[in-house]
Amino acid sequence: MSISIIVAIAENNAIGMNNKLLWHISSDMKRFKRITLGHKIIMGRNTYLSLPVRPLAGRTNIVVSDKPEEKFQGCLMVNSIHQALELCPPEEECFVIGGAMIYRQFFRYANKLYVTRIFKSFEADTFFPDINYDEWREISRENWGPDGENDFPHAYIIYERK
Repeated sequence: MSISIIVAIAENNAIGMNNKLLWHISSDMKRFKRITLGHKIIMGRNTYLSLPVRPLAGRTNIVVSDKPEEKFQGCLMVNSIHQALELCPPEEECFVIGGAMIYRQFFRYANKLYVTRIFKSFEADTFFPDINYDEWREISRENWGPDGENDFPHAYIIYERK
């Protein structure tokens, strides 16, 4: 099984506030689309409801919801992470895109992390779990400085499980 987590994380592990992202980095949004396009993406219902456009086009949207009666048009609905994993064939890379509870539940199944690390702390109510770097090997990194739309540096980092 090829489960990858894709996430943008602040210095203090913050990922959201009031079911919204804490920043907008255009290049990160383009990277997210480029990486996930054509793949299955797995998310919790709150993450799905927070998307500005639903479902995300060009991807199979799998939504984990604890409400069995809930249906979102154009999505595959599941009621557990195990049902979501059953929809991920071993030869295909599937992406977990949030939120915090879904990240925590899928973390032990993930073999790759696509991290956008924001080098700034933010006030937040949602946080990514701590990464034990003894279990992960960094395989690529692109550092970006502040630009016209952001006043903080960030990096795109890919990790593989050791």
